[in-house]
Amino acid sequence: FFFQAEDGIRDTSVTGVQTCALPIYVFDRFDPKRTALLVIDMQNFYVGEIASVVGIIPNINRIAADVRAKGGRVIWVGMSAGKDGNSDWRIYHNHFFTPEKGANHRDQLSPGHPGHDFHRNLDIRPGDDIVWKNRFSPFIAGASNIEDVLKTHGIDSLVVTGTATNMCCESAARDAMMRDYKVAMVSDANGARYDEDHLAGLTSFFQSFGDVRTTDEVINELLAPVKANAAAE
Repeated sequence: FFFQAEDGIRDTSVTGVQTCALPIYVFDRFDPKRTALLVIDMQNFYVGEIASVVGIIPNINRIAADVRAKGGRVIWVGMSAGKDGNSDWRIYHNHFFTPEKGANHRDQLSPGHPGHDFHRNLDIRPGDDIVWKNRFSPFIAGASNIEDVLKTHGIDSLVVTGTATNMCCESAARDAMMRDYKVAMVSDANGARYDEDHLAGLTSFFQSFGDVRTTDEVINELLAPVKANAAAE
């Protein structure tokens, strides 16, 4: 875990505004069969050769294998920013980039461009779901069909991984919580170019939106099978 409280309490205070002491984890356990792993934007355009992002791929694959084995869903979420030279998000491309960089983002994240493809080392399996979005968060109205996919499979809990921690991953995780999903972000299966951005995203999410867990904690604790004696009670 990216930070730990010795007394089992986390402080989510905002200085001068509020003080709120909570247990370290909001959620002790997710029902694996009602859980989906969301892998956000692990496409060639975003992953590139960024060591901090390439390095999370083994953990993403570990969680994916575990979720499948326990009856949950694995959903690969990617960004589609345009098609045939036309932008699907004009305000972003026209105002947040130079013209050249806006066109580069639009075109490399258009279907058919190698940048749009998921990274070759991701263990994408038949039976997994693939969802395309055209905003940072797939939960924005009209951005994707992700909620239809989740409802089809009876999902109420989400484990969020991918890149960038403080951008699309945090946006998706925040919005999912506000759509009444239980959400955990995975500290060593999310990545950003800079450590400070990674930690900022996790810290912001942790304050009021959900839990932050490690890969081992997700597999061994959050998605642990119910023990026979506990299930009988």
